[in-house]
Amino acid sequence: MKRHIFEVSQLQTFTRNLFLAADTPRHIADDVAEILIKANLAGHDSHGVLRIPSYLDAIESGGIRPAAEPEVLRETDNTLHINSGGGFGHYAARYAIRRAIEKAKSARTCFATLTQTGHIGRVGEYAQEAAESGCIGMITVGGGAKGGGRILPFGGAVGALGTNPIAIGVPTGDDTPFLIDFATSMIANGKTYVADSENRDLPEGCVVDKHGNPTVKTDEYRDGGHLLAFGRHKGYALSLFVCLLGGLGGTFNIDAGQMGGLYMQVIDVNAFIPLEEYQKGVRAFLDSIKSVPPAPGFDEVLVPGDFEVNTRTRRANGIDIPDTIYQNLRDCAEEWGVPMP
Repeated sequence: MKRHIFEVSQLQTFTRNLFLAADTPRHIADDVAEILIKANLAGHDSHGVLRIPSYLDAIESGGIRPAAEPEVLRETDNTLHINSGGGFGHYAARYAIRRAIEKAKSARTCFATLTQTGHIGRVGEYAQEAAESGCIGMITVGGGAKGGGRILPFGGAVGALGTNPIAIGVPTGDDTPFLIDFATSMIANGKTYVADSENRDLPEGCVVDKHGNPTVKTDEYRDGGHLLAFGRHKGYALSLFVCLLGGLGGTFNIDAGQMGGLYMQVIDVNAFIPLEEYQKGVRAFLDSIKSVPPAPGFDEVLVPGDFEVNTRTRRANGIDIPDTIYQNLRDCAEEWGVPMP
């Protein structure tokens, strides 16, 4: 498949200019563009520039209020309840994690909920920011209701859950923090967009068609199919818990049996042990795990966070975009009068 390589700063500037053309204030457009490009750099193309057309469509339809600023509705020394005002989720989530880190540094921990927030992009972005600040960070985004999602509950035949991702970041004292970032479904829904853009099948065992039969075809998934929870009943249970954490923000509907929302938790490592000492212990432990001899078919043992750092190094000189996504971005450029790089 034909691919196009973009210099990183040029692609980020182009992304920002598209949002500026859609009446997004400069400081918000800068944040959103940076977070999208960082997702591509980390190898999570499902949460990168692929999303730009849908965000622009949402601005046009009123689904995103591009100038909205997050508002703190309630707070204590170590809690935050924030209303994102229907604006860009990336901007609101960055605001929230930075406020939560600030509070954790003084109160040792902070718990935050966000409401009225749109798609926040790569959830690991915010867990990584906490880790880089010397904290342990956890972010969850959940949602569920009967008939209200693409993910099947374990043993069910009707979708009822979102992909309900969870991200956890732990500081290591270097540029490779421990970073978990995954959906509680077998694959994130965004991965199906990537497969579409690259004209390839989905991995086996992740998706069923509208009749409940296993499939690897994206068109059969789009036509009423469903994703499966990872780990069968275990991933399903974790997905429900993500919804329950989100419900702390009051984002539930008793009559509809619906619950979900965005939850953040930040722990200052220094509340328990000096940060430098802890980070040395974490790095020594992770390195010992990585020293385990690889099994047949593997080159090495990795730990969470390695993939992102390795991909970031590899893509530092350019981000390659499949032709289908390039054409979509070119259409956006023409519609909004923004030059392609």
